Amino acid sequence: MEAGLLWFCNWSTLGVCAALKLPQIYAQLAARSARGISLPSLLLELVGFLIFFRYQCYYGNPLLTYLEYPILIVQDIILLLFVFHFNGNLRQALPYAVVFVSSWFVLSLQKWIIDLAMNLSTVICVASKFAQLQYLWKVQDSEAVSALTWGLSAYTCATRIITTLMTTNDLTILARFVIILALNIWVTATVLRYRKPATKAE
Repeated sequence: MEAGLLWFCNWSTLGVCAALKLPQIYAQLAARSARGISLPSLLLELVGFLIFFRYQCYYGNPLLTYLEYPILIVQDIILLLFVFHFNGNLRQALPYAVVFVSSWFVLSLQKWIIDLAMNLSTVICVASKFAQLQYLWKVQDSEAVSALTWGLSAYTCATRIITTLMTTNDLTILARFVIILALNIWVTATVLRYRKPATKAE
């Protein structure tokens, strides 16, 4: 029973994450706008993903418990490029790319660096969610924001709580997923609240 639940949680999480950001990318392309999408939120989310992925690799945790993170990182990069494009400042992406690539190597230089970064990554992820919430409260428009993407993010956090309890039982990782689950649900509700009703053509 436990093995079956673990298998389902791992593979359903991986399957969902393989397409997690696609609804968001589609919504952004359909609106031809980045309105409602917070650039600081995306950047902070990417930092959190990078740290978490590096931490899992560093400690050699089971691959299936974090395999979705490289997929999420690639999708976030694509999403960021579209945000830069629609905001008219695509060239600004280059300095961020340099910082993210160099961070991958710096994080694993010393054990204390990766441990400190992992503890800070929860704060970074929380800041990312609050940046998105704050931006939605400000513009009160979620046309280019996908509620499906945020809802699926909540699902993956819930499944990762289960897999963490069944495998590593790492309290740092567990606390991170519990907090992020609550915030993902909050963002999803906020996106739905500011969704403008579709108007029928005359």
